[in-house]
Amino acid sequence: MSVRDLIPWGRGTNAPVPSRMRDEPASPFLTLHREMNRLFDEVFSGFGTGALAPAMRGLGWPSVEVVETEQGLRVSAELPGLDEKDVELFIEDGILTLRGEKRSETSDKERGYTERSYGRFERSIALPLAVEEDKAEASFKNGVLSVVLPRSAKSPERGRRIAINGGTPQTTAH
Repeated sequence: MSVRDLIPWGRGTNAPVPSRMRDEPASPFLTLHREMNRLFDEVFSGFGTGALAPAMRGLGWPSVEVVETEQGLRVSAELPGLDEKDVELFIEDGILTLRGEKRSETSDKERGYTERSYGRFERSIALPLAVEEDKAEASFKNGVLSVVLPRSAKSPERGRRIAINGGTPQTTAH
């Protein structure tokens, strides 16, 4: 059993192993430990270069950006290959929901194949401040959805000062 196999950050190197450790008998538990470490290293190294790359790519789709301005919020979502009829936008109780369906079909009569792909998506974004929901505006151009949400005039304060009691410490009876 190699000591290097027990140290996660040293497995990728080819540093020499001390000679007295090379001849140790292999314990089934240490072998299991080493194989589990190897498995996790292979699966999670690189996030996007291994076997999970296609699954990991769709985790945050569509890509959304929320920017706070003096006037309110600006939300942008990248939706390549979609039209505005494929997308629904809702706002309720301080949550902006973006939902839609992507459909794609490719045919090649010469080669004799057709590819179809369908997928539904939904993203819910908790808005960090109160907005005037009835004055929200959205536009869709070149695969980018832009939403402008004006700040509410009756916006509650984002923070509250808490007074600290000074003077003599209070004792509690146990």
